[in-house]
Amino acid sequence: MSPLELTPHDAGELLAKGEIDVRGRMRWASNATFLVSVSGGGQELPAVYKPRRGERPLWDFPEGTLCRREVASYELSAALGWGIVPQSVLRDGPLGEGMVQRFVEHDPEEHYFTLLEDHVDRFRHFAVFDVLANNADRKGGHCLRALDAAAPDGDAAIVGIDHGLTFHAAWKLRTVIWDFAGEPIAPPIADEVCRVVTDLDGALGARLRRLLSPVEMDALSQRAQVLVRDGTLPEPDPGYHSVPWPLV
Repeated sequence: MSPLELTPHDAGELLAKGEIDVRGRMRWASNATFLVSVSGGGQELPAVYKPRRGERPLWDFPEGTLCRREVASYELSAALGWGIVPQSVLRDGPLGEGMVQRFVEHDPEEHYFTLLEDHVDRFRHFAVFDVLANNADRKGGHCLRALDAAAPDGDAAIVGIDHGLTFHAAWKLRTVIWDFAGEPIAPPIADEVCRVVTDLDGALGARLRRLLSPVEMDALSQRAQVLVRDGTLPEPDPGYHSVPWPLV
């Protein structure tokens, strides 16, 4: 079986338990980020490894937590059923604990601003997801179109990466995706958010509590409830730097 033919379950098992071989460092990343291969059982999968010890300290996020926030973002995306974040696990690696995420083959010339026109509905999901995750760094270059043979077609091929600056208890939304500000949230999307709110007291909550603090869990629940109650996507806050830099 080709790695591209792995089921999501098998790919997740390989990411979590396979042997990690570092191929090289992604030098443009602000934190230590490595391209790796994960192998086991005759299979090999390209992945991205972000070790906790390579995270640059930030004044507003607790030290050593960014890799956990990346995995929490995957768990939220998976629970919503939107497939925005590639499969990600928290595990030990060559440089200690870190996030290991399935690598996405993509065209580096494509980004949010080039993809928006053909994927408007997909980016509406991104906008809601980023509110829920309180994404403080949604650059245009964090939106990719998956190109490998196993990638889904259409909107589902658009995925998001780099979710380390998420789930802060204070409102931190900073994103390039403001095209839908003030729009009503479609009922099917609202229903999925409601389902996640309920699951925060169930299996999803149990997974997230291993990755986030209690106050961050409470803030996530409050953001989801406000989003459903208001029924619209928020506008940029006056006086707050609501757009990241660089944009891409």
